[in-house]
Amino acid sequence: MPSLPYTVVDAFTSVPFKGNPAAVIVLNSQLPNDILQNIAAEFNLSETAFITPIDPSSGNFGLRWFTPQAEVALCGHATLASARVLFSSPDVLPKSVQKIEFQTNVSGILTSKLLDDGRIELELPAG
Repeated sequence: MPSLPYTVVDAFTSVPFKGNPAAVIVLNSQLPNDILQNIAAEFNLSETAFITPIDPSSGNFGLRWFTPQAEVALCGHATLASARVLFSSPDVLPKSVQKIEFQTNVSGILTSKLLDDGRIELELPAG
């Protein structure tokens, strides 16, 4: 298997090595579940997020989260980390795009917006 670039993002902080870490991997296409699970187990962080492009020019991406043991239905800090990675990657997400819609398997569409001050606003489902 070829190597995959990844980023470990500390969510909810601007201080390195503080906050809540999540691994984020931007894939070119979906990988089999067992491969995603093995990658998450190798990172051994509370969650690893896998992003797949749907329509990057309009800010539309797929998003899945895995713990070292299983896929989970929703992870707020890994979603925030995923948005940070995309908003910081002009080769993946055009700079003109200020809103990301993450399509998820269980939690529906999650929206992230880049605010003028550089912070990210995240809309999560209630309940």
